[in-house]
Amino acid sequence: MPLPAPRGPLSCAVVSALTGDAVGLDRLRDRAAADLPTGKDFLLDEDIAITMAMLYELHLRGIVGVSDDWEWNADLLATRAVLEGRFLEAVDDLVGMVERPDDLEEALWAVGNADDGPPLASFMARTAECDHFRELIVHRSFHQLREADVHTMAIPRLHGAAKAGLVEVQMDEYGGGFIERMHATLYARMMRALGLSSAYAHYIDVIPASTLAGVNALSLFGVHRSLRYELIGHLCAVEMTSALPSRKYSRGLARLGFGADARLFFDEHVEADSVHEQLVVREVAGRLAAEDPTAGASLIRGARACAAFDALAAEHVWHCWESSETSLLRPLEGVTS
Repeated sequence: MPLPAPRGPLSCAVVSALTGDAVGLDRLRDRAAADLPTGKDFLLDEDIAITMAMLYELHLRGIVGVSDDWEWNADLLATRAVLEGRFLEAVDDLVGMVERPDDLEEALWAVGNADDGPPLASFMARTAECDHFRELIVHRSFHQLREADVHTMAIPRLHGAAKAGLVEVQMDEYGGGFIERMHATLYARMMRALGLSSAYAHYIDVIPASTLAGVNALSLFGVHRSLRYELIGHLCAVEMTSALPSRKYSRGLARLGFGADARLFFDEHVEADSVHEQLVVREVAGRLAAEDPTAGASLIRGARACAAFDALAAEHVWHCWESSETSLLRPLEGVTS
């Protein structure tokens, strides 16, 4: 990831530390804990969102010009722990009280079938212009260009049939071993077809906290073994809610004159996720709940969190577009037609 531009005092301190000015690094945790907002205000705070994204990226692709040795720096980990504690409180505020379901599969399908957000997919199919598509694709690019990576972190934390089911799903995400079929490759191809850069995290400085919050939630679930069930629940929601919107997105791109190559990412998800949703709900989540009676509530919590963060991002985009404003932090530049 390119080193992001700071969005406030906390991210400024982290950037300074990562680029060689470690003065006061031992006080960073106290600075992070001071006067933190709560609830949705915490999730939508630009300074906090980009700080958490940087701290998680140290465990993933890394940051340009930053030594990998920073990944396990105690002061950065302590700072992240403070932010994660408040983040999880905000997640609980967002998803509400979650109890162990009597029927896990039925409860997961209920999450997947709920549709309380704005009609974004229908708008993209029928009305959206190219600039709308470019913005939406930029919003999702930070996650989609590393699609499957964080969910794959669950594999070494599972065993038996649940692990086998998850590997089967993830193999499809990685194109069955063929790079040209990897979903991240298909997303990059679509970005280029729309005149966008497909470089990883190229647009990190224009993606707002409303979108980064969902990416950070996934990263949080992924790096903690204690949240492995939330991670699987999150994957269930992703797979259950992807196929129908993907069909509409593909239809919208076709309406705007884009060919099959540009639409392949969405077309692939129409077919693949219709299969994946059955696999991940029954063969992964279902088996985990059968083995561990405590897993059910955590699986539902992860699924609800995924849906809630998707809605949070969609509501921001919809509100901005209704006001004829960009939904990014600033308008896109350097787009080729």
